[in-house]
Formats: sequence, C-alpha cells, structure tokens
Amino acid sequence: MNPMSFQWPNFLWLLMLVPLLLWFYWWVLQRKKKVALRYSSLGMVREAMKGASSWRRHVPPALFLLAMIALILAAARPSAVITLPSQTKTVILAMDVSGSMRATDVSPTRISASQEAARTFVTDLPANTRIGLVAFAGTAMLVQPPTENREEVLGAIERFQLQRGTAVGNAIVVSLQTLFPDQEIEIKGMMGRTQPQESFGGPLPKKDKKPFKAVPPGSYASATIIVLSDGQTTTGADPLEAAKLAAERGVKIFTVGFGTPNGEIMLDSGWRMRVRLDEETLKQIAATTVGEYFYAASGADLKQVYEALNSRLVLERKESEITALFALGALLLSILAGGLSLLWFNRLL
Repeated sequence: MNPMSFQWPNFLWLLMLVPLLLWFYWWVLQRKKKVALRYSSLGMVREAMKGASSWRRHVPPALFLLAMIALILAAARPSAVITLPSQTKTVILAMDVSGSMRATDVSPTRISASQEAARTFVTDLPANTRIGLVAFAGTAMLVQPPTENREEVLGAIERFQLQRGTAVGNAIVVSLQTLFPDQEIEIKGMMGRTQPQESFGGPLPKKDKKPFKAVPPGSYASATIIVLSDGQTTTGADPLEAAKLAAERGVKIFTVGFGTPNGEIMLDSGWRMRVRLDEETLKQIAATTVGEYFYAASGADLKQVYEALNSRLVLERKESEITALFALGALLLSILAGGLSLLWFNRLL
C-alpha cells in the first residue's frame, strides 16, 4: 500500500500554478526595484533596496505559498496508512480440539501448548474486549459466549475435550452466528448443533432474522475471528465457502497453523495416521477475509503469534483520509503569514 494516495487526484493539476505564482512574485520584486530607481534621493534608494533584500520580506509570501499548496492537496482528498487505536470490541477464538491435538511433536502436547498460549493471549487483551470461545472437531460449538469476564474464558479453555474430526468451516460459521445472532447464517455441509442451547440455560429464543446486505471484506471493525487448527478439514462445511460468508460481512479472520508441517505418525484407536497441517486452506481463508495467516511450530512460536495478534487488536494500521490535517495546516500557515506581515511591515503580505 502506498504511503499516500488521493481520492480526487485530478485536483493535483492545480499544483502547476505554483511555478506561476513564484514567477509572479519575482516579477513584483523586480518591478519594485525599477520603481525605487526613479527616486532622486540616494538614501531612499538604498533603503528601498535594503528592504527588498531583507530575508524577512520573503517569509510571509513563502508561508502563503505553502498554505496554497496545502489547500490544493486537501482538495485532492489525501489518504495515508496510519496507526490508530483498534475498534475491535469482540474477539472470537476458535480452537481445534480434534484428536490430532494430542500429538507430541509440540511439547508436551499440541493441546496443552495451545491452551497455555491461549491463556496468555486472553489475559493480555484489553479489559474492555469481549472474548468468545468456539471449540471445533467433527462439529463446532460455542463453549463460551463473548464476555469481558476473563475467569469464565480461562475456565472454558481448561475444559476442552478432544473429539474426532476437523470441521474448520463449521467453526467459522458458528463464530459468525455468535457475532450476528439476528442473521440467518447457514451453509451446505453443516453437521450437528451449531448454536449454544441447553449447555447455557435451555434453547435460545427465536428472533426475527434481519435482511443481510454485503459489505466490503475487512470493513467490519467491531469484531475479529481467530482460527487455530493443526490439521485438515475432514467433515462439515467447506471452509472457503464459510470464509466468503465472513468476507461478505466484513469480518477479518486471522488463521494460525499449529504443529509441524508434516505432522507425526501417531496411534489413534489402533490406527496409525499422519497429522498434516493444511496451510494452503488457512492462507486462503485469511486472504479472502483480508486477515492474515500465522504459522507456529512450537508452543513458544504460538505465544509469539498471539503476541503479534494482540498488538494488532490494540493498534491497527489502516488507510484513513487526512484531508482535515492538510486543511488545518493551510489555515495555520495563512494565519502565520498574515501575522508576520502585520508585525514586520504593518500590512498583509
């Protein structure tokens, strides 16, 4: 992304007036010199020439010229990538609890390392950030609705139970259903219950679903989804189709691939299997939603990933229009030019 861009670049043609203004200023100075030479008094000529060569005489016009340039740039509506406090108020952490998470290629096990890193991540987030927790294996379940209560989230992380299968698509859909409970969010291939029901006080009351209107990908600043997975989707909804649902709602998804790329041979109910990490799909999910993909081969790497995510959720770099800054600069320069001219020469420019 360029350091600065302009929404109305055609106005930049007005900058061609700057050389013309400089020439006009030079012409005025030369004309004053010729007029001064008409006086018969040598003292008056010297005084006129002294005033004309004084550096202070050029300061107000120079400031006024800078103000004109700033106004032209403001008219072109400049935008720049700047760092601002994040508007993210809700984070949905979707964590893989499939059987492959018992693999020991990450010490002591993948699930233990991921739980420890998640605890640190949750603790370090700003206190006013609501955190929701989705656990997914063959199906996906909201195990902790978004809350600012860190103890509830940490307790839910400790209660993970490993299950068969990996349904990354389901995890994304459940996360979206949590963020947008007033929308009908379903996708072909969904299996099992996706909404929190009897585990949290019985069935949820039915609400009238609101019509949905797509927005630009990555434009929804109030919430973010983080998906951690160590394997490949084996069941449920297509994760790329689920990612499109998130992109249409402007929700960014940050994906984290965990474990060694080739996995390890492990025993599972008498069967030998290789746990492979599907990095390509996780990268596509992140790209579709204007998010970002991270890879962690160890528990220490995972903690670093969460630290990076934490910093992005507190401060974010985004392209913002800065027209007001240029307009304000032009105003201040104009006031300064006029003020100095009055102070030094008792006239405006």
